[in-house]
Amino acid sequence: MKAVAWHGKEDVRVDTVPDPAIQEPTDAIVRITSTAICGSDLHLYGVLGMWIEEGDVLGHEPMGIVEEVGSEVEYISPGDRVVIPFNISCGHCFMCDRALYAQCETTQVREYGKGAALFGYTKLYGQVPGGQAEYLRVPQAHFGPIKVPEGPPDERFLYLSDILPTAWQAVEFADIPEGGSVAVYGLGPVGQFCTRVARHRGAERVFGVDLVPERLEMARRHGVEVLDYNDYDNVADAIKELTGGRGPDSVIDAVGMEAHGAPFGELAQKAAGMLPDQVAASLIERTGVDRLSALYQSIETVRRGGTVSIIGVYGGQADPFPMMDLFDKGVQIRMGQAHVKRWVDDILPLLTGEDDPLGVEDLATHKLPLDEAPRGYEMFQKKEDGCIKVVLKP
Repeated sequence: MKAVAWHGKEDVRVDTVPDPAIQEPTDAIVRITSTAICGSDLHLYGVLGMWIEEGDVLGHEPMGIVEEVGSEVEYISPGDRVVIPFNISCGHCFMCDRALYAQCETTQVREYGKGAALFGYTKLYGQVPGGQAEYLRVPQAHFGPIKVPEGPPDERFLYLSDILPTAWQAVEFADIPEGGSVAVYGLGPVGQFCTRVARHRGAERVFGVDLVPERLEMARRHGVEVLDYNDYDNVADAIKELTGGRGPDSVIDAVGMEAHGAPFGELAQKAAGMLPDQVAASLIERTGVDRLSALYQSIETVRRGGTVSIIGVYGGQADPFPMMDLFDKGVQIRMGQAHVKRWVDDILPLLTGEDDPLGVEDLATHKLPLDEAPRGYEMFQKKEDGCIKVVLKP
């Protein structure tokens, strides 16, 4: 089969690899009909290559048709249309019983001290072959796959794999009061959905901050009050002025470790990426730093007694944290990988009606055949051609 494989920094290729097969009685094989490139994939593409090996298959946002199931899989059958959550969880361990599926104890990668295994995401998370491929072996298929109805296009359901539950959790963790306000830093795919989910769930004012014109325009047409980061000396002060000098009730950091405006963090990341893999991995695990501009601005922006929800990915171990400001302002912080299946019952009914309240069909800017995945990665990373979200069609 064809699959998108990693071959080095900013070097992904469509390779021919062996077809997957059932290995455990809880496995399934899914023929992929749509699979997306995630912002987290760009971390592997450009920053975190020290934990990935040449030939590893990428991708963790797939959906398709069940082809085969193991002997212990009863929940799904061949012919079912399914979305595959990015985290691999068993559904019955201590953590899963508490709906903390991203921490599943059955698939935890204990060698590296990480949570549940993920599709297509490095040795740190199990090195499980990913879903940017024609076929996918799905472990823990007795629980993980999400059955969706026939009829609507894939883009109606595809984002259940990751970015829509991720945004839903970010809004849940943000604890926005009814009729309250929230600012979202970063209007990439997850940030776009954060703003839409927040509006759907009753936030009266939703602010979105970015510096890419196409992202700002997309958010604007969904009723978001957008602020172009380039237009302000201090965007936090601008948002405070719009909220009576107080700041919004909640702030969501949907940017993470590759924020603009952090030259020293950017230099450290690039320097680490030039070291031999074993040296770079050890260095980042012990002393890595992130580009924290968006997080600092989130803390500065939120009102006293408010909540900061971090959904952008961070990886540094030595990040300086503004503890004095957090303590003085009484800010609550929540964060973490999305527990995808925890939120499916809330989200799926919004995707199956005739309307589209979360605008899921207004996100993908580029739909490409799988063979053009390298071009999709490059466009997405460089924000070229108005690229906000790439969906690949095997």
